[in-house]
Amino acid sequence: MKQIINTENAPSPVGPYNQAILANGFLFLSGQIAINPTTKQLVIDDIRKETRQVMTNIMAVLHEAGADFTNVVKVTIFMSDMGYYNDINEVYAEYFDESQAPAREAVAVKTLPKNVNVEISVTAVL
Repeated sequence: MKQIINTENAPSPVGPYNQAILANGFLFLSGQIAINPTTKQLVIDDIRKETRQVMTNIMAVLHEAGADFTNVVKVTIFMSDMGYYNDINEVYAEYFDESQAPAREAVAVKTLPKNVNVEISVTAVL
């Protein structure tokens, strides 16, 4: 059985998908980009601010499901340029205790939705 998770505290999906699905104790979050859910505006003027907005959006979806970053077991980071890696990584590290950090990959891709610079998806265990 699966349960759909959506919250007004994160941006609405920009396509035919949900913010997250809870299934058999696993929470699968769709990729989040830096849309401010209040203003509906993209935050893309600075990669650190952009990454922080993405992480804030992820946190909102996790909280809606009764979870937080300690529940995250897998992260995928997509970035438009590998030159952003260090800045994204520094902001990302603010959200995870290094001793409990999840498995992760970070890849550069040609383009992302709405031409953002970073998109992050996570899997958590509840």
